[in-house]
Amino acid sequence: MTPLDDHSQQRQPLFFPVVIATALLTIIGMVGGYLLSRRGGGGSGNEPVPVPTHTQLPAGQACLGQTQEMGVQAGSNGELRQVMRVRTDSRTVVWICQDDDGELFYHANKGGAEAPWVENKTALFLAGVQHDGQGEFWATAANGTVFRVNSDRLVIEHTNGRVEEQEVVPE
Repeated sequence: MTPLDDHSQQRQPLFFPVVIATALLTIIGMVGGYLLSRRGGGGSGNEPVPVPTHTQLPAGQACLGQTQEMGVQAGSNGELRQVMRVRTDSRTVVWICQDDDGELFYHANKGGAEAPWVENKTALFLAGVQHDGQGEFWATAANGTVFRVNSDRLVIEHTNGRVEEQEVVPE
């Protein structure tokens, strides 16, 4: 008997299992890509890409005492120093401050440093600030409102869809 005549083992067709496996892997990949895009990795391409906040940015003078106190409560490490300070046409002053670990914090007060400070009424402190690497910073409040600030404007995106813009004015 020659090896070609040996039919003791029948070969199983591979076409259908390969097609099924390819289809399943394609579906798994598509679902995974969709889920990753919903987590913030995708979108229209207009969203800024966060820069890890552990990168030290050029910082200036120490932030105000009120900000230092709020930073301690939020778990900051060391003295908070100013990365950005802007005043808007609505007289709100926004400070972006950085701790020794490079973590960023947002603190704003209506009327600026001279006005009364009442947290969550005239003033707002937010931890977990993100930076796009090109001068825009943003943070999300506990209620989902997003605060974006750069050297030109402060944009407040409310959870009901309302967007409030305040232009930065020279001091």
